[in-house]
Amino acid sequence: MDIATLLGIVGSLVVIGVVMIMDGGSPMDLFAHPSALLLIVGGSILTTTTTSSLDTLKKLPVYIKLALNKNKFNNLESIDLLVRLADKARRDGLLALEEETKKITDPFLQKGLMMVVDGTDSTELRDILEIAIEQTHERHKVGIGFFASAGGYAPTFGIIGTVMGLISVLKTLDDAATFTKSIAAAFLATLWGLLFANVVYLPLSQKLKAKSEEELKMRYMQIDGILAIQAGANPRIVREKLLSYLSPAELKAAKQETGGKQPAGAPQREKA
Repeated sequence: MDIATLLGIVGSLVVIGVVMIMDGGSPMDLFAHPSALLLIVGGSILTTTTTSSLDTLKKLPVYIKLALNKNKFNNLESIDLLVRLADKARRDGLLALEEETKKITDPFLQKGLMMVVDGTDSTELRDILEIAIEQTHERHKVGIGFFASAGGYAPTFGIIGTVMGLISVLKTLDDAATFTKSIAAAFLATLWGLLFANVVYLPLSQKLKAKSEEELKMRYMQIDGILAIQAGANPRIVREKLLSYLSPAELKAAKQETGGKQPAGAPQREKA
């Protein structure tokens, strides 16, 4: 579970609820008129589906799950694996990697290394792997774009709900009590539209984008490692090259794993 995503959404809702209580209201007031919530959620999702596809709509639970779960990628483990394979290939030859490669659970990395074993040309190998990365990125953009579009439509549906509510208000001008409640109900739609856009849709879109960029960075790192293995590069040079992809925090973790010593080939960086 990605605690940051859950904390951000739930925390924002808690803050909104606390402010409502401080202002003399109640969080339950948000649910006083369920029709407003139905309009915002149903309207924004279905309108976004118009610009996308039914298949994308079916995958919404998958996208939400991806946003709420942590990426399972481990850059340090990938680097250690690639350096170990570089050492083995340098000592025993590329064909010696075949059995090791079959044990790898990452399909992308396994595919790249198997092409190395099969003797694929380095230029062709890079092209094939980069196309795979581009296709992955395009798939990611579908979910990112869906939530971004929904975040744009939600406030508009909030305004539509408010206008619809005000039309009803005009019919109750002779009843002061009903008039007041109808005004509150009308603006509740606008509030829900802003809430869903800025607390749910847009944050989910940005979270998916961040996770996608994290995966792409690791994939390009793996490509460099695979090509270095194919070229018969020194394992220390391979490690040095791959460590340059890591953030200062990841380099610190790598240093701790090596018993407090700077990892071999680790570049010197200023703290971010």
